[in-house]
Amino acid sequence: MSDPTSGQPSSAFRHEPGLVAALVEGRLDESGQAELAELVARLLPFHHQLPNAVAGDLVRVTKTLGGEERLLCWLDGYPGRPRLIARLYRVIAFLDRYSANPGVVRALAQLRAHDPYPYGLAGYLVPDTTTYTLAGLSQEIESLVADDRPDEAGYLALQALRMVGEIAQRAAQLDRSADGLDAVVEALEQELRPVVPLQG
Repeated sequence: MSDPTSGQPSSAFRHEPGLVAALVEGRLDESGQAELAELVARLLPFHHQLPNAVAGDLVRVTKTLGGEERLLCWLDGYPGRPRLIARLYRVIAFLDRYSANPGVVRALAQLRAHDPYPYGLAGYLVPDTTTYTLAGLSQEIESLVADDRPDEAGYLALQALRMVGEIAQRAAQLDRSADGLDAVVEALEQELRPVVPLQG
């Protein structure tokens, strides 16, 4: 694990226990929640590296809001970084979920047999297609966010979704547990596209 203080913005681990306490106690107003949402959005990429006090407060916020999915819904309610981060983390969870799906792995290998690095993914995809391929992309997305490059993370997430969208029907033919994959990809793309700046 890398040193959590190296190569990261000085604001990465900004800690506001007063805001957390007010949220937990149900007395945090809307402006306070917006400020806290911005802080949480900046902390999430470092969730495995946070100092204990900060990690504990992140857990308190998550529990108070009702769990990880409710946390993302809460972040999505605030424009800018919180909304983008919420939608990126839904893509990250999706890529992690299907990374080891047998139908997805086989369909992806078939696609990459004639197009090894589709959709501008050269530099992000490793040469071999394995059960880790999509999870590796999810880690790349999170790393870009941690490096304070959220727009690039959004662009990469869209490219990953487009690649999975291309293999979705074939994956479902190979493994019934991948049924409906195309609909999930489409929903995630529609959600993410409006908050990712166009690449010039």
